Amino acid sequence: MTGRFRELWDEIAPVGRDADSGGYLRYALTPAELRLREWFRAQAELRGMPVSGDGNGNLFAWWGDPDSGGPATAGPATGDRAGTGAVLTGSHFDSVPHGGAYDGPLGIVSAFLAVDELRAAGVTPVRPVVVAAFVEEEGARFGVPCLGSRLLTGEIDADRAAGLRDAAGVSFAEALGHRPAGADPALLGRFAAFVELHVEQGRALVDADAPVAVGSAIWPHGRWRFELRGEGNHAGTTRMADRRDPMLTFAFTVLAANKEARLRDAHATVGRVSVEPNATNAIPSRVTGWLDARAAAPETLDGLVEAVQAKAAERARRDGTELTVTRESATPLVTFDGGLADRLAGLLAAPLLPTGAGHDAGVLAAHLPTAMLFVRNPTGVSHSPAESATDDDCAAGVVALARVLEELACH
Repeated sequence: MTGRFRELWDEIAPVGRDADSGGYLRYALTPAELRLREWFRAQAELRGMPVSGDGNGNLFAWWGDPDSGGPATAGPATGDRAGTGAVLTGSHFDSVPHGGAYDGPLGIVSAFLAVDELRAAGVTPVRPVVVAAFVEEEGARFGVPCLGSRLLTGEIDADRAAGLRDAAGVSFAEALGHRPAGADPALLGRFAAFVELHVEQGRALVDADAPVAVGSAIWPHGRWRFELRGEGNHAGTTRMADRRDPMLTFAFTVLAANKEARLRDAHATVGRVSVEPNATNAIPSRVTGWLDARAAAPETLDGLVEAVQAKAAERARRDGTELTVTRESATPLVTFDGGLADRLAGLLAAPLLPTGAGHDAGVLAAHLPTAMLFVRNPTGVSHSPAESATDDDCAAGVVALARVLEELACH
């Protein structure tokens, strides 16, 4: 399996890789990500797996007849009823700017290899196995993470999604080629369970000396846009006492976010900023920054964001600037199906592991039994070129996913 993983992985490894940083530029529906979507279709065709879409940019490759059966009635999650409905797996292709190789694509490559593993063992599913490639999971292009799964489940309005724009002003509808279809209850209702394999985005598995873990929960998290308006002016002629500089308010806000997060044992990050007019010798007229906030409990997250907003507002009053805060996305605490997680942890003799990172699995968990598998990341670094996984651990992930799919779809 290690050799088969490396062979398939090498087919996509060069796509979208930046030669200078070593990271990946695979923004949703741009040429690099579109190449990977074509690769997805080609891999599905090689395996005789018909591919369907949902009108939102999400792709589904079916091992089993896409038109057979009906809606899921009991699902395979608890194991006490045969149920109907397909077992969904997969992940996403898109990346953050200069992101790592494994975040997302590992789940799709592993899903196809898991199908191969089951077929080689002569296993035939009694319900379809479906490999998914979700669109715009990172939110790096259009600003809303897990956009594809949110559209499928109806957690975002199709008109709002259609109007989301990237930094160049291109709307999601324009990039997609049509208005997104929005919620598809009939398609969603055909899935009995979802299992997403993902590279670990921390070092817990290194400390546990385990190649694979089963996800237990996702911290609540969200993104807030802080817009600060002041008065643009000349850097060399405007007295310090006369300035209404939004950059000062912004800098204070970043420091406040760091302090408030540390006080609460939470996470706060400001990793994106836009400055107008963005000139070295000009006082900015507007600064926009995006706060990513996460915490183990919803009340902790709420308290963190409220404290940052209050401190930013007070500083804005002192600086003579104007503050507008907009919540762009929010994901509640996700506790994966406990019976399913415990069952898979027992099946794989794997530890249970919570995560602070968001995933499509977190969106789908509100609608069907959902689980995650994590593959060890020896660096513990993610959203960076330093993200990594050994071929042996990736192969162990494939084998684990195959066992899970056999358990859920073949009995």
